[in-house]
Amino acid sequence: ISVLVISCPCALGLATPVAIMVGSGKGARSGILFKSARALEAMGRVDTVVLDKTGTVTRGEPRVCDVIPADGVSEDELMRWAYSLEKMSEHPLSKAIVKAAKTLEFTIVSDFTAHTGKGLSANAENCIIAGGNYEFIKRYVRISADAKNAADRLSEEGKTPLFFSFGEKFLGIIAVSDTIKDESPEAIRQLKSMGINVVMLTGDNERCARAIARTAGIDNVIAGVLPTGKADAVRNLMKGGKVAMVGDGINDAPALASADVGIAIGCGTDVAIDASDA
Repeated sequence: ISVLVISCPCALGLATPVAIMVGSGKGARSGILFKSARALEAMGRVDTVVLDKTGTVTRGEPRVCDVIPADGVSEDELMRWAYSLEKMSEHPLSKAIVKAAKTLEFTIVSDFTAHTGKGLSANAENCIIAGGNYEFIKRYVRISADAKNAADRLSEEGKTPLFFSFGEKFLGIIAVSDTIKDESPEAIRQLKSMGINVVMLTGDNERCARAIARTAGIDNVIAGVLPTGKADAVRNLMKGGKVAMVGDGINDAPALASADVGIAIGCGTDVAIDASDA
């Protein structure tokens, strides 16, 4: 009662905590937790929302959709070597390949290395086995124009093509796709109707990213960004206004922490949730 009597003459003293309580309460009823009053207030000033692709716009449950062996390579051979390499990784794309090839035998590999944002490599039978994007694999083997054209076609369809090699031999391409969440297009439409600039930020190649963005209704895309570059991309956008970043993965954490407001998907990684304001 003393606080109310003293505060009532001052609109700021009474209205601010009441507004914070009401806003936090409405958020909680919608399943949204604001960690601080600052985050709640900052959300009202946001004019750009940056969305991570995998697990945010899409379901984050990739699956193998195309297997294209190189000349002289069988589909089983391509999948077997890809399985041997990818089973060492926790990446969502790796899990998709492991799930598709789990009935096949695999070879035990050594000296496994994950090249962030590029691909994977390891040693097997005294040769280097590698898998990843085009720029990464072409360092190991020559990739034909036909294979590159096939990969470009897959990218145009919103799929992620992964190239594989064993020693000096190009094995082929495995394409993985992730479906858009049912609610993503409507959420993006609502953001745009509020006058908010929506940007999709992803490590995928430009063609694949733009195909997903078109389906989701996103006009602005920043593609081919390494995990370490996501925070830089967010900081560049912050030069033109207030930015909220939405993500779910470990590699989103620096960008979530850098944004004016970081928003984590509740089912995302603990690191992403810890780095976020909401």
